[in-house]
Amino acid sequence: MLKAAQVGLGWWGAQVTRVLQSSDKIEIVCGVDPVAPIAEKYTGDFGLPVYADYQQALDDPAVEAVILTVPHRLHESAVLQAAAAGKEVFCEKPLALTVASARKMVEACDAAGLVLGIGHERRFEPAWEEIKRMYDAGEFGTIIHMEAHWSHDRWLGMAADNWRGSKEEAPAAGWTGMGVHLSDMMLSLAGRAVNVQAHVAKRILAIPTGDVVSAHFRFADDTTGYIAALSCTPDYARFAVYGSHAWAEARETQHVDPGGTTNFYVRRRGDAAQTRIDFEPASPVKAGYEHWADAVAGRTEYRFTNEQRLGNVAILEALVESAERGGEPMDIARFG
Repeated sequence: MLKAAQVGLGWWGAQVTRVLQSSDKIEIVCGVDPVAPIAEKYTGDFGLPVYADYQQALDDPAVEAVILTVPHRLHESAVLQAAAAGKEVFCEKPLALTVASARKMVEACDAAGLVLGIGHERRFEPAWEEIKRMYDAGEFGTIIHMEAHWSHDRWLGMAADNWRGSKEEAPAAGWTGMGVHLSDMMLSLAGRAVNVQAHVAKRILAIPTGDVVSAHFRFADDTTGYIAALSCTPDYARFAVYGSHAWAEARETQHVDPGGTTNFYVRRRGDAAQTRIDFEPASPVKAGYEHWADAVAGRTEYRFTNEQRLGNVAILEALVESAERGGEPMDIARFG
């Protein structure tokens, strides 16, 4: 059982703790948050002690790992401190806002012999895992194009000064909240992305970062891709892969939290019609954390490579630049 400190006890930090209460691989033993009312609520909800100072958790011999659910600007310093203390570390996405920052984090964890976990739980969705299985088995043939969309309206009541709506903290509308998951999945299938062209709009919400982002990609093997994310429309999500031998589409019926049935459609060359499989709700958040715990214990190889960790941040950095330049195409290698 990996004993971890939950660092950052806002909405998502509390949700992660709640999900992991049923885990037999990770135990949250304490929290970390400098805001007294938040700390008090966390203790009341979970019966766990809370440190006001992150270093106190790092100095606690009972803490073997830290789970970072803190604002993006704090990721680098928190990961570097954990690596220096020899604590295993899981960082929520996006890993960083720049490749230079992400590289420091990756290199520090590698040097310390630590497994740097990353919060892309969508790769553990059963329907998405079926897409990856089909890819690994060669069932798509040559992948030609991918499309993904993830939107919701959970930010309708967000205050304009919330950090999640800041252009500095969460640039490119819903990209850091939703888009990075979709690009991560594309990287796991097509490999390195080489070019991106992005557009951002501010239509409904008061937050400065905007509420619409769309992006076109070209990958190193000439696969193309398209991703859209909206922060102001009812729940909608799909991931589709089109290959020379088959296509597949995962279409969700509910937001990933709390989750719902995912309708999975596939049509192979020669099929008279498409077929549909329904995947029932799972717990991808728990699965992602437990996979990391297994990798820490040496029971499995971690699913996320350094190339993917850095490559997804390079996409983010290039995409933000493209959007700021009115959709100008960006060479991703400039940033990675």
